Amino acid sequence: MDEDISRGARGDAEGIRYASELTGHVRWLDGITGAALGVLATASGIYTYLGVSSLLDDTGVLSFAAAASYSIAVSVGIFVFWSYLMRLLPAVRTMGARIGLMVSMLIGSLAIIAMSSWLNAAALAGSAAVEQHLAKTVQEYQASLERANLIAVSAQGLERDVARVRQSFEDLSEQEANGDLSGLAGRGAVFRVLRQKSDELRGLEAQIATQAPLVAAGFAEGNAILSRMRALTVEPGPVEPRSVQFSEEAVRLAGIITQLRQLSVAPLVTRAAQDLAASVVLPELDGRTGAARGDQQSTITSVLKVLGQRADTLRSAAEAVIAMPPPSDTTYTPISAADAVILYAGNFAPSWAGAIAIDLLPAVLVLILMVAQAAIRSGRDGVRVEETLTLSELRGAMLALREMEAMHAAPAPEAERPTRQPRAATGLKPVDDAGKTG
Repeated sequence: MDEDISRGARGDAEGIRYASELTGHVRWLDGITGAALGVLATASGIYTYLGVSSLLDDTGVLSFAAAASYSIAVSVGIFVFWSYLMRLLPAVRTMGARIGLMVSMLIGSLAIIAMSSWLNAAALAGSAAVEQHLAKTVQEYQASLERANLIAVSAQGLERDVARVRQSFEDLSEQEANGDLSGLAGRGAVFRVLRQKSDELRGLEAQIATQAPLVAAGFAEGNAILSRMRALTVEPGPVEPRSVQFSEEAVRLAGIITQLRQLSVAPLVTRAAQDLAASVVLPELDGRTGAARGDQQSTITSVLKVLGQRADTLRSAAEAVIAMPPPSDTTYTPISAADAVILYAGNFAPSWAGAIAIDLLPAVLVLILMVAQAAIRSGRDGVRVEETLTLSELRGAMLALREMEAMHAAPAPEAERPTRQPRAATGLKPVDDAGKTG
């Protein structure tokens, strides 16, 4: 029994020493916690000021005052918020109070991220985010330019199809001139029909050929503009003036892409193919005999059938080019550094982590204090108050007790009171209780 009591006493003594040691550490850390929290709040306010300044277009005194006021308010809010939690959350003991303060800490942390962290991220990585936006825009414009050029070049490829059909009609006309088609040698009605269509196709072929230099020149100019835009993306210096030049180049490049889309001859070939068989001027049959005119009519019918087939072939080839997906409509939209950081947040995760950490690092200190205070309380649980007194506290208590005893001490007895000394003779008569002299 005595052994259990002594073991319990030793355990209480160890718990007291453990709690006293932690209390000493916590008191020492309290001296630097306020200064550290002030430094973190000030740093966050500085970066918040830089982020707010990037959002304001004006650079006058009013804008400076607005940005400075906002950053100061953020710094004060962060300092006060975490000071409250560092004092209150480790001190509460009930689970309900802890949950309530934890929820408050979560809501406050979200508010700090909303009013400060994203601006801090804008200050840390705003220029890089804007450059990322410029680089992505260059890629989009390059894809649109290449797509427009591909469609235009594919349409230019229809020139070979037109040339093949034209050559087939010229060959047929030569055969008719030799009498190998209708049996009538010379340049009669069948020959004129074939020559009519071959001349139409030759004109279409020449029109397509004139577009080729324009397509090549447009594509070369577009690539030159893209080169200047890439240079602006990686050029050193402030990003704002570069974005203005980038916007001007983007407008020129958009015009080049539109021009390449208009240079596509596929719609022209489609209309020509429709007219190839539909608009045939039939000449008068010039055969001398009825049999000869019949042969001419039969040959012209065959020629018209061939015209329809060739027209369908050309139309199918042109429609295949028209059916190609058009280039996407790309428009450069200038954005601020803060918007760029949010838009490309995934590319700047380290900057976001640093911006949030500088605001929410005190939450770790709050949790550390909670653990320390819980350990201190666990070391003192089950120990009487008088057992936790230190030597200095005990000395002060004894002094206070002695003072209290001295104040409430009983008055001295009559025998111990000092006797009254007799008066010296003054020549005056004594006065009795009634006020009469003796």
